[in-house]
Amino acid sequence: MNSNGNAPVSGRPEALTQEFQGKPLTVTLFGYEPPAGQEKSKAIVRLCRSDVVYSTVQVLKEGGENNLHAHTAQDGIWIVLKGRVKFYGKDDALLAELGPLQGIHIPRGFFYWFESASPETLEILQVEAIDKTVKNERLNATPQKDFSKEIQYL
Repeated sequence: MNSNGNAPVSGRPEALTQEFQGKPLTVTLFGYEPPAGQEKSKAIVRLCRSDVVYSTVQVLKEGGENNLHAHTAQDGIWIVLKGRVKFYGKDDALLAELGPLQGIHIPRGFFYWFESASPETLEILQVEAIDKTVKNERLNATPQKDFSKEIQYL
């Protein structure tokens, strides 16, 4: 089978749902394309979400830095698709500078922030797993930016 652009290829639609312990489970298919006509400096493209994991691609045209923060119940995996990124920890210590197909795992409770590190648009895959035994909170070590002016959710 061929797919159209980044649309996922699927076999039989009825095969995407199964039952487990009396509950229906459905596979989520997704594709990713950079947003056309991105108006703000950062776009977040949702790929999939369940009660314990979610994935997005963050697209940063420039800068895009966030504040120093941690998540109490989320372990994050970040993989650069395009461009370069710098991740920082406490006291702005450089954790890593990453390029395409390089990544970092940020354990829950670890304080970090990141920014685009090249003039090329940064596309970075985010995968977060959520520990359901812990209250999921964002801990801001520095003031959080007003993202409503900068982020476009797609």
